Amino acid sequence: MIKDAVVRKVIEGIRLNKEEALELFKFPLQEIGWLAREVRFRLNPERVVTYVVDRNINYTNVCVSGCKFCAYYKPPGSKDGYVLSFEELGKKIEETLSLGGYQILLQGGLHPDLPFSFYEDMLRFIKTNFPQVHVHGFSPPEIVFFSKRFGLSIEEVLERLIKAGLDSIPGGGAEILSDRVRRLISPNKATTEEWLKVMEVAHNLGLKTTATMMFGHIETQEEIIDHLLKIRSLQDKTGGFTAFIPWTFQPKNTGLNHLIKAGSAYYLKVLAISRIVLDNVKNIQVSWVTQGPHIAQIALEFGGNDFGSTMIEENVVAAAGVSHRMSEEEIRHHISSAGYIPKRRRMDYTLLE
Repeated sequence: MIKDAVVRKVIEGIRLNKEEALELFKFPLQEIGWLAREVRFRLNPERVVTYVVDRNINYTNVCVSGCKFCAYYKPPGSKDGYVLSFEELGKKIEETLSLGGYQILLQGGLHPDLPFSFYEDMLRFIKTNFPQVHVHGFSPPEIVFFSKRFGLSIEEVLERLIKAGLDSIPGGGAEILSDRVRRLISPNKATTEEWLKVMEVAHNLGLKTTATMMFGHIETQEEIIDHLLKIRSLQDKTGGFTAFIPWTFQPKNTGLNHLIKAGSAYYLKVLAISRIVLDNVKNIQVSWVTQGPHIAQIALEFGGNDFGSTMIEENVVAAAGVSHRMSEEEIRHHISSAGYIPKRRRMDYTLLE
C-alpha cells in the first residue's frame, strides 16, 4: 500500500518522488503533522525557533505587471503611485534600527521609468549611511525586469547590485512555479524558468536567497508538488536557499476576490508537505502575517522552525485586508508559550544570541 510506503520512507529519511509526495495530500491532518515534525527535528534537533528583526520597505508601488492577486500596486500615472525619496528611506531605516532591527527587505513594483542607476544609488545610500544593515532585496521578477528593461544579462544585473551593496535576495514572485498558473494570474511577470534562473545565478555569485510559495488560489495539488520539486532540484544543484516560506493567497481587494480564502487546516497541511518534500532546505518559516500568531504557533508542530520577521512595516498583505502586527517581545512570547526557545538570527540563519 502506497501510504505505508510513504510513511516508511519519511521516517527513514528517504526522499519522496512526485507520486509519493502527492499521496501526502490524502493523509489526515494530524498524521501529516506528525510526519513533518519528525523531519523538522531530524534537520533541526534543538527546540529552537528563530526569527529576524527587520522591516519591509517597498521603494515604489508603481508596477506594470498587473498581477491579479496583488492589492497593493498602482499603474504608471496613478495619482496614488509613489517612489520613496532617499530621505524617506533613511528615516524608515533609522526607525528600524531604533527598534532593534538589523535587516531590511527591500522590494518594489516593476516601475517603467526609473533608471538602473536609481537602484544602484539606493543601495549605495543605504550602505554608506547604514553599513550595519543587511539588505535583503529585489525578488527575481524585479531582477528579470531590470535585465529586459536595461538590456543587461541576469549576471550583469546581479553583479552590479552586489557591488552597490545587495546582500541577499528574497524568494518573492514565485507564487506557483507553473507557467499555466502564471499566465492566468501574473502574465507580465517572470516565467518559472526565469525565476529559477535568477536564483541559480544568484547562488553561483555567492548570494543566499529564500524561496516562497503563495498557494490557495487557482493552482492544483500537482502544481504545488511540482513547485516544491523545482525548489528541491535547484537546491540539490546550488545549496543556496536558506529557507522556504509558504503562505496562503489573500483574496480581498484583488482581481481574484471571488475565490474563497484557503483555511488554516489547508495551510497547515501544505506547510507540513513542504517540510517533508524539501528534505534539503533546512528551515521552514511559518506565516503569522497571513495566519495570525495562534495558527503560527500550531504550525510549529507541522514542520515550521522559524517565526519569520517582526515586519516593522508590511504593506502588500495589509492591502489585501489582512493586518496582523507583532512586536519582537510578542514574537518571543508566542514562541516560548508554544514550548520553544526563541532566538534572533541573521538572514543566513546564523544565531545572534
